[in-house]
Amino acid sequence: MPDRDYAEVIVKEAARDDAGRGIARLSIEMMRDLSLVSGDVVEIQGKRKATAIVWPGFPQDTNQGILRIDGTIRSNAGTGVDERVRIRKAEVGAAKKVVIQPTQPIRLVGGEQYLSRVLRGRSVMEGQKLRVDVIGNPITLVIAKVSPKGIAIVTEETQIELKETPYKPEEGVKEGVSDVHYEDIGGLGRELEMVREMIELPLRHPEIFERLGIEPPKGVLLYGPPGTGKTLIAKAVANEVDAHFITLSGPEIMSKYYGESEGKLREVFEEAQENAPTILFIDEIDSIAPRREETKGEVERRVVAQLLSLMDGLKARGQVIVIAATNIPDAIDPALRRGGRFDREIEIGIPDKKGRMEIFQVHTRGVPLAEDVNLEQYADTTHGFVGADIALLVKEAAMHALRKIIPKIDIEEEIPGELLEDLRVTSDDFDQAKKHVEPSAMREVLVEIPSVRWKDVGGLDEVKSELQEAVEWPLKYPDVFEKLKTSPPKGILLFGPPGTGKTLLAKAVANESKVNFISVKGPELLSKWVGESEKGVREIFRKARQASPSIIFFDEVDALVPKRGTYMGSSHVTESVVSQILTELDGLEELKDVTVIGATNRPDMLDPALMRPGRMERHIYVPPPDAEGRRKIFEVYLEDGENILAADVSIDDLV
Repeated sequence: MPDRDYAEVIVKEAARDDAGRGIARLSIEMMRDLSLVSGDVVEIQGKRKATAIVWPGFPQDTNQGILRIDGTIRSNAGTGVDERVRIRKAEVGAAKKVVIQPTQPIRLVGGEQYLSRVLRGRSVMEGQKLRVDVIGNPITLVIAKVSPKGIAIVTEETQIELKETPYKPEEGVKEGVSDVHYEDIGGLGRELEMVREMIELPLRHPEIFERLGIEPPKGVLLYGPPGTGKTLIAKAVANEVDAHFITLSGPEIMSKYYGESEGKLREVFEEAQENAPTILFIDEIDSIAPRREETKGEVERRVVAQLLSLMDGLKARGQVIVIAATNIPDAIDPALRRGGRFDREIEIGIPDKKGRMEIFQVHTRGVPLAEDVNLEQYADTTHGFVGADIALLVKEAAMHALRKIIPKIDIEEEIPGELLEDLRVTSDDFDQAKKHVEPSAMREVLVEIPSVRWKDVGGLDEVKSELQEAVEWPLKYPDVFEKLKTSPPKGILLFGPPGTGKTLLAKAVANESKVNFISVKGPELLSKWVGESEKGVREIFRKARQASPSIIFFDEVDALVPKRGTYMGSSHVTESVVSQILTELDGLEELKDVTVIGATNRPDMLDPALMRPGRMERHIYVPPPDAEGRRKIFEVYLEDGENILAADVSIDDLV
């Protein structure tokens, strides 16, 4: 075909739902110009040639000249995001036979049947890579041979042959760093954009920085709780920019022999310089570069000094970039955090509802979901879950579905095709999995989400409705509160005689509002070591902020926040804990969705500063039950009373 049949377009990343499906999205007017209709095959010419099925683009891409393709097709075409490629309509026929090889040794039972189903309707050509998801695990395969040669479409008649021997790339062809692409990262759009801006530009176009006369950035520090995707971002960026990727785990380089740790560090930096462009990823950097003034060991001090001089000695004009990850940024030596070393610090936080939905879409990509699975609902109720927790939840749900068909399988025989066809992950599987997976950000402080419902609390109707107004309503109707320019109470104090159901009410409100529940028993927090109790209080509030919406429940709050200066023997520890709790409560102003509930049977013992508006401003009295309340309590505990009670026992008499 003549050269004029080609059109030049800008490559952009695909939507998460499109990843792994072998499709390319083009705007309608671009399709018209190239005489393409939906379902046609398009040939993409970057550094190499690739192929994809064309689909209409998104409204926002109109008149932009944008081609949206996933990471696998970008890799096949030898191109990256924001680069220009040429495309044209491809002439194709039906494939008679396709030979496929894995990139690493694997054995897929029933693989040929499965691949025939997955690839039906896709365009294939020799040498191109494919990515298929098997129960959430991506597997990369290579099309080793297509007959007839050229670009072809897989049909029902196409014979698929899956070889077990791994595919060996041709000499000089660089293998990808990993199978991670931008489409595999959910809920971190803004953070990924910041990392790309800092890393892609210097690695791809160092001449821009030379023209401006400035040094390209040398390092990026990613910090945030475990499991949020720090390593994943580093792998994806290295893969997309086609850079050499070296990963270095902090503890690996430490050695007891004099000078050996520094030697290992120098070797790693030398390898990075030799193979530039390189991304050097240091995981758990706090273990090799702790604050020197707080470190007892001589080795750690020398390693920090060596790392500082190596970072300063990076001369390869933006061709070596260091990405470091930690979940304790304050534990790192401050000298590393200045400009010219780690120039940019990016927080990789716990995802919000929209982020969790994106992560669910990524991890359920290859999972056959039943129609009753509503991912939106699970994204709504998995507060505090990070990407790793959601991946585990999906895997656990798939395993639960698998356990149901294990009795029907003969391990020695091949699994019947119809049994595999009927295998679906249902909402019941997800509900069962949710019981076993806790949010990792809350593991140290989380008590189980209570199983108490409002119906399990007998009587106390007025108290229940007050708690619903104070805790449930702000979470369910945030727009109404915003419109009325009012904020929900930050703290609620439940007080009343022992045994009236204060703790039970707190558990019920946590369960009914589906939020994370942190239970703090007053006396447990107090420690004889200076500063330990206050640190405990700070940690609890920090965890609650991270995993919001959440409820912090202080049982026996009078043990933690007694009146200050009342007793001569009152320890200094208690006074400083009181001050810490008061300041944390006041600091909650910029926080959203954290409610503090305290329970006590001695409200007169509490510090008055705690009871003022803006702290524990709502005081709810939990009275002993009246006759009607006692009847309801009996009804709760004697739900099947007719079957248990003797004929001469009447609930009315007991009340």
